[in-house]
Amino acid sequence: MDVQSRLAVGIFASLLMAGSLLGQGSANGREANKPEMMAKDADPDWEVVTVRPSDPNATNAKFDRRGRHLIIENHTVETMLMFGYGLQKSQIAGAPDWVRSERFEVDGVPDVDGELNIQQFQSMVRKLLRERFGLESHKEQREMPVFALRVSRDGSKLTPTKGDPATKPNQQVTGGPGYRALRFTNFSMPHLALMMLPYVDRPVVDQTGLAGQYDFNLSYTYDETRAPTDGTAPPSLFTAIQEQMGLKLEPVKAPVEVLVVDSVERPSAN
Repeated sequence: MDVQSRLAVGIFASLLMAGSLLGQGSANGREANKPEMMAKDADPDWEVVTVRPSDPNATNAKFDRRGRHLIIENHTVETMLMFGYGLQKSQIAGAPDWVRSERFEVDGVPDVDGELNIQQFQSMVRKLLRERFGLESHKEQREMPVFALRVSRDGSKLTPTKGDPATKPNQQVTGGPGYRALRFTNFSMPHLALMMLPYVDRPVVDQTGLAGQYDFNLSYTYDETRAPTDGTAPPSLFTAIQEQMGLKLEPVKAPVEVLVVDSVERPSAN
């Protein structure tokens, strides 16, 4: 997976765990500069939005919020599709080449006040793609290479969550040169499968059969050239999942949902 694709999926996973675009304010209301959350049943559209090609020399790429403005900076239509529909790159079919190469700037305001949750932000990206890029698409089930998340032969090592299962899942990331240490709290297996997307190159399908939420740690090395050489570096991701969690990622073929692009056009004039 290329850098921008990893970024798009990472943004989606991070925002999903946060539960909103920038997170909620403190319970005592002292962070008065943060907007109130939008009603959960609200279905916002764009009150106004501009779309233009990115500066070819631009290096930053992000999804952001500035006041009431929602910003998509220096991203391709492919990454917007990945974010809007929560897909891996391999789950998008039929798109023309420019969808993967041409980048755009988006700046707009929703027609409903308040801070969007992740589902509302995704919905607005989908509407942007339909309204300004003329996206027409349909979904199909196709068999393709995936990673099946399964319980290893020796059994799961996960601990049922000690907190309130009704609260949002949380992920904390620390680490050092070449390795990461992650702390997951109140995570279900479907959430874990989603969080694996930035680190692998194919969809992840939950086949653990494990229900409920869990608390667990995961430490792994992602760059051996930078990791400690004194024997303290954790193992690779696949090995760490098996040794520390009692799970495994197995490459298989399985039916997954694919978004088939029937037609898409460069954006209309603002």
